[in-house]
Amino acid sequence: MSEHVPDQRILSEFASNLGSAFEGMTGERPATELRAAPAPEAGALLRRQTFAGAAGALWIAASEADWHAAGAMVLEAAGLGEAAPEKNKTEFLEIVQQGISGLARAMSEWLGHEVRPQEPTEEVARGGLAWQAIEVKQGPVQFAVLAAIEPELAREFTPPAQTLEPAEKPPTFDLLLDVELPISVSFGRAQVPLKDALKLTTGSIVELNRALGDPVEVIVNNCVIARGEVVTVDGNFGVRIQEVVSRQERWKTVG
Repeated sequence: MSEHVPDQRILSEFASNLGSAFEGMTGERPATELRAAPAPEAGALLRRQTFAGAAGALWIAASEADWHAAGAMVLEAAGLGEAAPEKNKTEFLEIVQQGISGLARAMSEWLGHEVRPQEPTEEVARGGLAWQAIEVKQGPVQFAVLAAIEPELAREFTPPAQTLEPAEKPPTFDLLLDVELPISVSFGRAQVPLKDALKLTTGSIVELNRALGDPVEVIVNNCVIARGEVVTVDGNFGVRIQEVVSRQERWKTVG
């Protein structure tokens, strides 16, 4: 029985991050539920996701009907209406990738070293995998994302039970929660020689190191904590969070 605990832990974390990704894109968190499922049918979208810093892989699959429904839900929430099937597929894969990024951050915490997603590959599913369906429900929309864990990846997570317990909070921790921190958004950066900086006048243009479609950085106390896209909310600018950076990356950006 204990052999299945790591699998369930990984898949539960992945399901939770999928829910967060859908919430970030649609403004509403869907209900997610894990259940045992048969192997994906022929013709399903199938990907093998490996990680730098961890052995084995996570397998992800979805039928055409499921990835089409997921992508359409995201586009409808963005007010884009009906789109071509390939656009729905692209949106679905973007959500899956966000869920995988969140899972990698959690695995980094569990293992005590950085775990990063590598480029997924499209392969024929190996036999012997125990597939589970992550059922996603939001309003009238319902679809499933299939996932399975290779034994090599499951064996990475066999810590003693006591290490899974949350660390005791310092007695003063709750007092820090009310401390207000300044949040800023960076559209990009540039370095110019001093002589060029002195020439800047009204109307001058400074080229930044970020393209129009690149995400902006959310910064707290000179530390990049997330990246996202610019949106408007009731006439004001805002940022929709698309990725929360890992703890290791946050330290690299301090200062």
